[in-house]
Amino acid sequence: MGTVLNALVKLQSVENSLRAAKAKLNRSRRNVILKENQLRTLQNSLAAKHEEIQLTKIQADRLELELKSVDETLAKYRAALNTAKSNKEYAAILTELNTTKADSSKVETQTLELMKNIDADQAQCEIIKQQIEIAKNELNEVRKQSEEQAKKFEAEIAVIEQQWQQASQDVSPDALETFKRVAETYDGEAMAEIEVQDHRSGVYTCGGCFMSLTNETANTLMSKDEIIRCPSCARILFLKETEI
Repeated sequence: MGTVLNALVKLQSVENSLRAAKAKLNRSRRNVILKENQLRTLQNSLAAKHEEIQLTKIQADRLELELKSVDETLAKYRAALNTAKSNKEYAAILTELNTTKADSSKVETQTLELMKNIDADQAQCEIIKQQIEIAKNELNEVRKQSEEQAKKFEAEIAVIEQQWQQASQDVSPDALETFKRVAETYDGEAMAEIEVQDHRSGVYTCGGCFMSLTNETANTLMSKDEIIRCPSCARILFLKETEI
Protein backbone atom coordinates (compact mmCIF):
# COMPACT_ATOMS: atom_id res chain seq x y z
CA MET A 1 0.00 0.00 0.00
CA GLY A 2 1.05 3.55 -0.69
CA THR A 3 1.08 6.50 1.66
CA VAL A 4 -2.55 7.50 1.05
CA LEU A 5 -4.12 4.12 1.66
CA ASN A 6 -1.73 3.25 4.47
CA ALA A 7 -2.76 6.45 6.31
CA LEU A 8 -6.43 5.62 5.78
CA VAL A 9 -5.99 2.07 7.08
CA LYS A 10 -4.28 3.42 10.20
CA LEU A 11 -7.08 5.94 10.65
CA GLN A 12 -9.61 3.11 10.30
CA SER A 13 -7.89 1.23 13.09
CA VAL A 14 -8.15 4.26 15.39
CA GLU A 15 -11.76 4.81 14.27
CA ASN A 16 -12.60 1.25 15.29
CA SER A 17 -11.04 1.75 18.71
CA LEU A 18 -12.85 5.05 19.18
CA ARG A 19 -16.26 3.61 18.28
CA ALA A 20 -15.67 0.58 20.50
CA ALA A 21 -14.88 2.85 23.46
CA LYS A 22 -17.97 4.98 22.80
CA ALA A 23 -20.07 1.82 22.54
CA LYS A 24 -18.86 0.72 25.99
CA LEU A 25 -19.81 4.12 27.40
CA ASN A 26 -23.27 3.93 25.79
CA ARG A 27 -23.83 0.41 27.13
CA SER A 28 -22.92 1.57 30.60
CA ARG A 29 -25.46 4.40 30.38
CA ARG A 30 -28.04 2.14 28.77
CA ASN A 31 -27.91 -0.15 31.82
CA VAL A 32 -29.04 2.78 33.94
CA ILE A 33 -31.89 3.55 31.55
CA LEU A 34 -33.01 -0.09 31.61
CA LYS A 35 -33.08 -0.11 35.40
CA GLU A 36 -34.96 3.22 35.43
CA ASN A 37 -37.53 1.76 33.05
CA GLN A 38 -37.93 -1.34 35.21
CA LEU A 39 -38.50 0.83 38.29
CA ARG A 40 -40.96 3.03 36.41
CA THR A 41 -42.89 -0.04 35.25
CA LEU A 42 -43.21 -1.28 38.83
CA GLN A 43 -44.31 2.15 40.05
CA ASN A 44 -46.93 2.32 37.30
CA SER A 45 -48.13 -1.16 38.24
CA LEU A 46 -48.49 -0.10 41.86
CA ALA A 47 -50.42 3.01 40.87
CA ALA A 48 -52.71 0.92 38.65
CA LYS A 49 -53.34 -1.52 41.51
CA HIS A 50 -54.19 1.32 43.87
CA GLU A 51 -56.64 2.69 41.32
CA GLU A 52 -58.15 -0.77 40.86
CA ILE A 53 -58.58 -1.11 44.63
CA GLN A 54 -60.31 2.28 44.81
CA LEU A 55 -62.73 1.34 42.04
CA THR A 56 -63.47 -1.99 43.73
CA LYS A 57 -64.07 -0.23 47.05
CA ILE A 58 -66.53 2.13 45.37
CA GLN A 59 -68.35 -0.86 43.93
CA ALA A 60 -68.31 -2.61 47.31
CA ASP A 61 -69.65 0.51 49.04
CA ARG A 62 -72.47 0.69 46.50
CA LEU A 63 -73.39 -2.94 47.26
CA GLU A 64 -73.26 -2.23 51.00
CA LEU A 65 -75.80 0.55 50.52
CA GLU A 66 -77.90 -1.79 48.42
CA LEU A 67 -77.78 -4.38 51.22
CA LYS A 68 -78.98 -1.80 53.75
CA SER A 69 -81.87 -0.95 51.48
CA VAL A 70 -82.68 -4.65 51.05
CA ASP A 71 -82.58 -5.18 54.83
CA GLU A 72 -85.06 -2.35 55.28
CA THR A 73 -87.31 -3.94 52.65
CA LEU A 74 -87.07 -7.30 54.41
CA ALA A 75 -88.03 -5.71 57.71
CA LYS A 76 -91.12 -4.20 56.07
CA TYR A 77 -92.11 -7.54 54.57
CA ARG A 78 -91.69 -9.29 57.95
CA ALA A 79 -93.86 -6.67 59.59
CA ALA A 80 -96.40 -7.01 56.82
CA LEU A 81 -96.63 -10.78 57.40
CA ASN A 82 -97.86 -10.14 60.92
CA THR A 83 -100.63 -7.88 59.67
CA ALA A 84 -101.74 -9.94 56.68
CA LYS A 85 -105.54 -10.16 56.56
CA SER A 86 -105.81 -13.28 54.42
CA ASN A 87 -103.88 -16.37 53.41
CA LYS A 88 -103.61 -15.02 49.87
CA GLU A 89 -102.11 -11.74 51.06
CA TYR A 90 -99.81 -13.64 53.42
CA ALA A 91 -98.61 -15.91 50.58
CA ALA A 92 -97.99 -12.94 48.29
CA ILE A 93 -95.94 -11.12 50.94
CA LEU A 94 -94.03 -14.31 51.74
CA THR A 95 -93.15 -14.74 48.06
CA GLU A 96 -91.81 -11.17 47.91
CA LEU A 97 -89.90 -11.77 51.12
CA ASN A 98 -88.21 -14.91 49.82
CA THR A 99 -87.42 -13.26 46.50
CA THR A 100 -85.83 -10.33 48.29
CA LYS A 101 -83.86 -12.69 50.51
CA ALA A 102 -82.48 -14.43 47.41
CA ASP A 103 -81.51 -11.08 45.94
CA SER A 104 -79.90 -10.13 49.24
CA SER A 105 -77.91 -13.34 49.25
CA LYS A 106 -76.60 -12.58 45.76
CA VAL A 107 -75.56 -9.09 46.78
CA GLU A 108 -73.81 -10.45 49.88
CA THR A 109 -71.94 -12.97 47.73
CA GLN A 110 -70.89 -10.22 45.31
CA THR A 111 -69.78 -8.04 48.21
CA LEU A 112 -67.69 -10.84 49.74
CA GLU A 113 -66.10 -11.51 46.35
CA LEU A 114 -65.19 -7.85 45.99
CA MET A 115 -63.69 -7.78 49.47
CA LYS A 116 -61.59 -10.85 48.60
CA ASN A 117 -60.40 -9.06 45.46
CA ILE A 118 -59.46 -6.02 47.52
CA ASP A 119 -57.48 -8.19 49.96
CA ALA A 120 -55.71 -9.93 47.07
CA ASP A 121 -54.89 -6.63 45.36
CA GLN A 122 -53.58 -5.14 48.61
CA ALA A 123 -51.37 -8.18 49.09
CA GLN A 124 -50.13 -7.72 45.53
CA CYS A 125 -49.41 -4.08 46.31
CA GLU A 126 -47.17 -5.14 49.17
CA ILE A 127 -45.27 -7.46 46.85
CA ILE A 128 -44.86 -4.70 44.27
CA LYS A 129 -43.65 -2.30 47.00
CA GLN A 130 -40.96 -4.79 47.95
CA GLN A 131 -40.00 -5.15 44.28
CA ILE A 132 -39.81 -1.37 44.00
CA GLU A 133 -37.42 -1.16 46.95
CA ILE A 134 -35.23 -3.85 45.40
CA ALA A 135 -35.34 -2.05 42.04
CA LYS A 136 -34.37 1.26 43.69
CA ASN A 137 -31.37 -0.35 45.37
CA GLU A 138 -30.33 -2.00 42.11
CA LEU A 139 -30.73 1.30 40.27
CA ASN A 140 -28.55 3.12 42.80
CA GLU A 141 -25.88 0.43 42.46
CA VAL A 142 -26.00 0.50 38.66
CA ARG A 143 -25.82 4.30 38.67
CA LYS A 144 -22.78 4.18 40.91
CA GLN A 145 -21.08 1.61 38.69
CA SER A 146 -22.04 3.54 35.57
CA GLU A 147 -20.57 6.77 36.91
CA GLU A 148 -17.32 5.01 37.75
CA GLN A 149 -17.18 3.29 34.36
CA ALA A 150 -18.12 6.50 32.55
CA LYS A 151 -15.12 8.31 33.99
CA LYS A 152 -12.84 5.51 32.80
CA PHE A 153 -14.44 5.27 29.36
CA GLU A 154 -14.48 9.05 28.88
CA ALA A 155 -10.77 9.20 29.71
CA GLU A 156 -10.14 6.37 27.24
CA ILE A 157 -12.18 8.15 24.58
CA ALA A 158 -10.25 11.39 25.12
CA VAL A 159 -6.96 9.58 24.52
CA ILE A 160 -8.24 7.83 21.40
CA GLU A 161 -9.69 11.07 20.03
CA GLN A 162 -6.21 12.59 20.26
CA GLN A 163 -4.87 9.57 18.40
CA TRP A 164 -7.59 10.03 15.79
CA GLN A 165 -6.64 13.67 15.30
CA GLN A 166 -3.00 12.72 14.90
CA ALA A 167 -3.82 9.94 12.45
CA SER A 168 -6.13 12.21 10.44
CA GLN A 169 -3.29 14.71 9.88
CA ASP A 170 -1.66 12.18 7.54
CA VAL A 171 -4.80 12.08 5.39
CA SER A 172 -5.61 14.74 2.77
CA PRO A 173 -8.71 16.89 3.38
CA ASP A 174 -10.61 15.35 0.44
CA ALA A 175 -9.74 11.79 1.46
CA LEU A 176 -10.65 12.56 5.08
CA GLU A 177 -14.04 13.93 4.03
CA THR A 178 -14.70 10.78 2.00
CA PHE A 179 -13.62 8.61 4.91
CA LYS A 180 -15.94 10.42 7.35
CA ARG A 181 -18.91 10.22 5.00
CA VAL A 182 -18.51 6.48 4.37
CA ALA A 183 -17.78 5.82 8.05
CA GLU A 184 -21.09 7.43 9.04
CA THR A 185 -22.91 5.23 6.54
CA TYR A 186 -21.38 1.98 7.78
CA ASP A 187 -21.05 2.54 11.52
CA GLY A 188 -17.39 3.46 11.30
CA GLU A 189 -16.34 0.85 8.72
CA ALA A 190 -15.18 3.10 5.92
CA MET A 191 -12.45 0.76 4.67
CA ALA A 192 -12.89 -2.64 3.08
CA GLU A 193 -10.07 -5.04 2.33
CA ILE A 194 -10.13 -6.72 -1.06
CA GLU A 195 -10.32 -10.44 -0.50
CA VAL A 196 -8.44 -12.59 -2.99
CA GLN A 197 -10.44 -15.72 -3.71
CA ASP A 198 -8.14 -17.06 -6.44
CA HIS A 199 -4.96 -15.38 -7.71
CA ARG A 200 -4.73 -17.48 -10.84
CA SER A 201 -8.26 -16.85 -12.04
CA GLY A 202 -8.31 -13.31 -10.67
CA VAL A 203 -11.38 -13.66 -8.46
CA TYR A 204 -11.68 -10.77 -6.00
CA THR A 205 -14.44 -9.65 -3.61
CA CYS A 206 -15.10 -6.66 -1.39
CA GLY A 207 -14.50 -7.50 2.26
CA GLY A 208 -17.33 -5.16 3.24
CA CYS A 209 -20.25 -6.27 1.09
CA PHE A 210 -18.71 -9.49 -0.37
CA MET A 211 -19.65 -8.50 -3.91
CA SER A 212 -17.31 -9.44 -6.77
CA LEU A 213 -14.70 -6.96 -7.98
CA THR A 214 -13.08 -6.75 -11.38
CA ASN A 215 -9.44 -7.55 -12.08
CA GLU A 216 -9.06 -3.95 -13.15
CA THR A 217 -10.00 -2.73 -9.67
CA ALA A 218 -7.44 -4.99 -8.00
CA ASN A 219 -4.75 -4.16 -10.56
CA THR A 220 -5.32 -0.44 -10.06
CA LEU A 221 -4.82 -0.79 -6.33
CA MET A 222 -1.65 -2.77 -6.95
CA SER A 223 -0.22 -0.02 -9.13
CA LYS A 224 -1.68 3.21 -7.80
CA ASP A 225 -1.93 4.81 -4.37
CA GLU A 226 -5.37 6.39 -4.66
CA ILE A 227 -8.89 6.08 -3.30
CA ILE A 228 -10.92 3.48 -5.14
CA ARG A 229 -14.40 2.71 -3.84
CA CYS A 230 -16.41 -0.45 -4.10
CA PRO A 231 -19.01 -0.02 -6.87
CA SER A 232 -21.56 -1.88 -4.74
CA CYS A 233 -21.20 -0.48 -1.20
CA ALA A 234 -18.96 2.57 -1.83
CA ARG A 235 -16.44 1.61 0.87
CA ILE A 236 -12.83 2.59 0.32
CA LEU A 237 -10.94 -0.45 -0.93
CA PHE A 238 -7.43 -1.50 0.02
CA LEU A 239 -5.24 -4.49 -0.67
CA LYS A 240 -2.75 -5.78 1.87
CA GLU A 241 0.82 -6.12 0.74
CA THR A 242 0.74 -9.86 1.44
CA GLU A 243 -2.16 -10.24 -1.01
CA ILE A 244 -0.29 -8.63 -3.91
